[in-house]
Amino acid sequence: MKRINIVCITLLMILLGVNTSCADYLDKAPDEDLTLDDVFTRENYAEQFLSSIYWNMPWELNFTNDWGHNPFVGAADELDYPYTNCFAYFMNNGSWTPDNVLKDISNMAYQGIRKTNIFLENVAKVPMDESKRAGWIGEATFLRAFFHFQLLRIYGPIHITEKVFDPNEDFSELCKRMPLDQCVDFITNECDKAGGMLKMKEGADRYGRVTKAAAMALKARALLYRASPLWNGNPDYANFTDKEGNHLFPLSYEAERWKIAAEYTKTCIDEMEKAGYGLYYAPSGDPMENYRYLFVENWNKEIIFAKNVAIYDQMERAAAPLSLGGWSGLCPTQELVDAYEMADGTTPILGYNADGSPIINSESGYSESGYSEEGFTEEADAEGYYPENTFNMFVDREPRFYATVTYSGAYWRGRQIDFRMGAPDGRTGGPDYTTTGYLMRKFLDEDGVDILRGVFVNKTWNYFRLGELYLNYAEALNEASGPVDDVYKYVNLIRKRSGLPGLKAGLSQDEMRQKIRRERQVELALETHRYFDCNRWKISDQVKAVHGMDIGARDNSFFKRTLVEERVFEAPKHYLWPFHQDEVNKNPDIFVQNPGWGGIN
Repeated sequence: MKRINIVCITLLMILLGVNTSCADYLDKAPDEDLTLDDVFTRENYAEQFLSSIYWNMPWELNFTNDWGHNPFVGAADELDYPYTNCFAYFMNNGSWTPDNVLKDISNMAYQGIRKTNIFLENVAKVPMDESKRAGWIGEATFLRAFFHFQLLRIYGPIHITEKVFDPNEDFSELCKRMPLDQCVDFITNECDKAGGMLKMKEGADRYGRVTKAAAMALKARALLYRASPLWNGNPDYANFTDKEGNHLFPLSYEAERWKIAAEYTKTCIDEMEKAGYGLYYAPSGDPMENYRYLFVENWNKEIIFAKNVAIYDQMERAAAPLSLGGWSGLCPTQELVDAYEMADGTTPILGYNADGSPIINSESGYSESGYSEEGFTEEADAEGYYPENTFNMFVDREPRFYATVTYSGAYWRGRQIDFRMGAPDGRTGGPDYTTTGYLMRKFLDEDGVDILRGVFVNKTWNYFRLGELYLNYAEALNEASGPVDDVYKYVNLIRKRSGLPGLKAGLSQDEMRQKIRRERQVELALETHRYFDCNRWKISDQVKAVHGMDIGARDNSFFKRTLVEERVFEAPKHYLWPFHQDEVNKNPDIFVQNPGWGGIN
């Protein structure tokens, strides 16, 4: 037991960035403490080191606490919070700067990179089976690529770090940013190397460990991002160079990148399906339950790579209504609600007028007018998706809506929810309340969790799932070849699972592009995709405000679309995060800040 505790302390020092190669702590006798060399003389110690690297993967299921490293859901047009002490709040009001930008994301990623480099430089010393060693190297190689991609998607060009730096070395090399294409090539090549050493799928006793499928999924996503407008010949960055005049972004648009992304993603899908991955369907086959339980049944056949979080209550509490012990803190926006189609596949909202009011499709049967009795349905849904006296806005919507959003009048764990002012779930003057008149339902376990009794369940967070790859492939193929048969096929497979009809034939490339973007907005809602999708498509600046219901109303006038928050997004400045000024100041003669954030590039 003493030796195990010593290993844990050593790993904690590494995690916190302590230089374990020269710390006085490691000068003690071997029978008291372990040096870094000691860790790699025993297989079980080395395995604990490898396992510790997984801890650095972001806790993306925590949307509101900055240590969760996921401000992106709240900074997109899909969610709002009542809290002003989280970084997403500063992103939305435009008050973030190089001096106050969140550092935890980069710190955790670079700690993870350092740990993978330490592992890869020392794992050859471990006396162990060679095939097992190869698998470990594959895991660490993937994780290093994963951490680099976490940085690349927010900062753009970064420094690729493939070795452990000695304290006496010249660290100025770390301040030099590498061109975007070089960064993407490094990540995709690392994924190829990792995939060659890993199994396509692991058994239940190793859920959460890296697989070849995870490596392929990361490469596919990186290729999709590289083909997208933000990274593919973006004129906004044509003059963005390092101090030596080297261009950090590609100067020209290359359509071939879409073809490369499409072909590789199709290879991923085919190989994964052969290995047993597939779209998840609930035992009942009900379209709403197909989607709902996809995020409740851990490690189902659709999940490619996820983080095991164990018993975890934060998300359940943050999204649950006040009357059932929750905090009412995860609040979907009206814009997300508007994105869901009607049950027959028609689009209810075609766009917005200059004042933010919706342009309603008169052929969809959608209505949000009238707050008297005529504004509510008299009959409950035959499938049980909504009860009688439901506001017409929420009537006859597609099944994914009912699995994702809790609205006023819906039932939640056997109780009908009421978000009107003064009601059990409405705003009462405290800090916890829904700002939009909605709460997030997706990801929550309605069957196994009872907040009032303190009962919670094991949770995971999915980084990659097969449904995303279907949509990645459809998008890349449509951009490369237009709306050919496979584009329809893979979008319609997603829609069929959710009880929707297939897309109509004869769509133009642009019409299909808009359909795919809407499908991603809905299918991948709240999964940390929307923020990056809008950025890579260069449409984030189109979001000027977010809306919800009138949470200050005590009667049915609550059901009126109301401005919740004006939002600030400066294009192109906000498409890339600034590096913290402390990092720039370490070597301003070499380090270049991102465009628009100060400094001379």
